[in-house]
Amino acid sequence: MQPWAPVLVPRLAGQAPPLRLHDTATGRVRPTAPGPTALMYVCGITPYDATHLGHAATYLAFDLVNRVWRDGGHDVHYVQNVTDIDDPLLDRAIRDQDDWVVLGMRETALFREDMEALRVIPPRHYIGAVEAMGEIVELVGKLLAAGAAYRVDDVEFPDVYFDSSVTGHFGYESNCDEARMIALSRERGGDPDRPGKRHPVDPLLWRMVRAGEPSWESALGAGRPGWHIECAAIALNRLGPQIDLNGGGSDLIFPHHECGAAHAEAFTGVHPFARHYAHTGMIGLDGEKMSKSRGNLVFVSKLRAEQVDPNAIRLALFAGHYRTDRAWTGGLLTQAQAWLARWREAAALAAAPPADDLVTRLRVHLADDLDTPRALAAVDAWATDALARRGRDAGAPALVRVALDALLGVAL
Repeated sequence: MQPWAPVLVPRLAGQAPPLRLHDTATGRVRPTAPGPTALMYVCGITPYDATHLGHAATYLAFDLVNRVWRDGGHDVHYVQNVTDIDDPLLDRAIRDQDDWVVLGMRETALFREDMEALRVIPPRHYIGAVEAMGEIVELVGKLLAAGAAYRVDDVEFPDVYFDSSVTGHFGYESNCDEARMIALSRERGGDPDRPGKRHPVDPLLWRMVRAGEPSWESALGAGRPGWHIECAAIALNRLGPQIDLNGGGSDLIFPHHECGAAHAEAFTGVHPFARHYAHTGMIGLDGEKMSKSRGNLVFVSKLRAEQVDPNAIRLALFAGHYRTDRAWTGGLLTQAQAWLARWREAAALAAAPPADDLVTRLRVHLADDLDTPRALAAVDAWATDALARRGRDAGAPALVRVALDALLGVAL
């Protein structure tokens, strides 16, 4: 698949502090320590109901990681997938009497448009599960050959499952106990009650063809992949055996990221698969979690159609910390629009208060686990002083424009 159009990220002078980021596996905010090239894999959408604000909040958070690393002098090799074959997509296509291929293509195109409008730096590789089918089949075959996977004893549907005990580390990323794993597996697309599995949480690798379902011919038999194995194959083949960051929404901690990491580690023997597992909070509306099942999603495309500036959407989502579950309200968007207008007015002045200290504070706040609320407060304080005519630095407005573009992705 083709990603969306590139985003020009300006360079800032000066030294940026290293990024410290919360790691789900250890429960601590720890320094990230990538080499010259930072390796980041962020799980992409299943293409239906795109792009809601929960999606946007997640990809904006990791866009900040990308920007902070770039500001620190790192190249960033960023990979994202599209789960363009899976049960939820097929279920939606049936519900809406739509063709699942057309639905997936349409929603993926809309997602790309939204990401481009939001000024999200595109991934270097944007890969759909369907186009990666050959490499997924190959990885499943190698896991079977290595004894890390098995077929259930089912004459009609001898599906392939991963043996979650083989690495000796299963559970380290999510820190869930067995009962919680089973409950989350049941809730999030797993099949813990399937007869013949060695353990209830063992995840599906290859589902043998069922009547009326799409399938692919392969050495494993006709069928289609499980959810988690696609990310393992796509990441391993583009980023290698160990990456700096595996990211996504908090609803992916288990089973998706736990299982994907286990697949990679069982194949390579390298532990941990990711040096950091980072996850974003959920976005709510009117006191409830925003979700497909509740039908209360707010879409970026709808806001754009209402002529809402995408820069204001960025600011509204940055008003809360990326790890917190938080609410979307009309008042939040109004506040973001007011910030944007004030900052643009200040940045258009012929002279303003010096901005070097602001740039330093932006870097420090973002390096501290992406503390966007403090970063926005620092910008607003500078704008307040500028509009009160408390400075005569002719270069400050331009520096602020460059800094907000480079670090926050906001165009003034």
